[in-house]
Amino acid sequence: MRKFILLLISILMALSILGCSSPFGKDTNTVIIGGKNFTEQDILVYLMKGVIEKNTNLKVETKAYLGGTNVVAQAIERGDLDIYAEYTGTALVNILGEEYTPPSSPEIVYEKVKDIYADKKQIIWLKPFGFNNTYTLAMRTSQADELSIQSMSDLAKQSSNLKLGATHEFLERVDGYSNVKAVYDMKFDLPAGMDPGLTYAACRDGNVDVIDAFSTDGRIIAFNLKVLEDDKQVFPPFYAAPLIRADTLKLHPEIADALNLLAGKINSEEMSKLNAKVDLDGKSPNVVANEWLADNGFL
Repeated sequence: MRKFILLLISILMALSILGCSSPFGKDTNTVIIGGKNFTEQDILVYLMKGVIEKNTNLKVETKAYLGGTNVVAQAIERGDLDIYAEYTGTALVNILGEEYTPPSSPEIVYEKVKDIYADKKQIIWLKPFGFNNTYTLAMRTSQADELSIQSMSDLAKQSSNLKLGATHEFLERVDGYSNVKAVYDMKFDLPAGMDPGLTYAACRDGNVDVIDAFSTDGRIIAFNLKVLEDDKQVFPPFYAAPLIRADTLKLHPEIADALNLLAGKINSEEMSKLNAKVDLDGKSPNVVANEWLADNGFL
């Protein structure tokens, strides 16, 4: 009996180290929310955590800053995550491999990815938060004005004399640099792959001339960068929405009611301000998210 008790204690300790709540599987009263490796995703993780814990009896475990799109998308399909926030354009082109034919309305893109995910992945798209964090190309405003560059077509004509710095994900994605290069005939010489946290400062400081940027990033305004017009509409709409595994939602339908409280409540300007509080003011994503939830009556 003593040996059995010691063995059981050892098993429970091992499971605790591995992050398991029970020797029989994951605690069904706990859901896991994950996020990608940039500021906005961190904030969304804690916004979702806050409304779920406030409006349900569930506990939330967070796995923020996991990695790029593929890492997080695979994690939810494996069941390592229950919930994360995804962008409609990313899901359509980069994850599902569907063709984007401009111009398609945000509603059409959303309904398409929603239907495919439910049918093929058993993952449910809830209602969008309200903001469109589309990819953009940006450069220093002073340099853009000096070179009379207003659009991505203008940029293409002078791209052979300029240096592009971009995130590794943008350089690798099918809806990223390769598509932009083909549509606009960009002629950058050896684009520099960079960490997402370094691109904006590199452009501000003149280490590169052009960067890929997220339209809701607070550093665009703070660093006096100019977003170039996507005049050929190469980028699809990137509306953010919570994704949840169908089996998790079946077990806890109250999660949808909680997360849908955030539907349409965060526009692009508001999201940009939240991002700036983290990237520029040095606040933690958790604090920023909880302050916003409190200020807007969610807590």
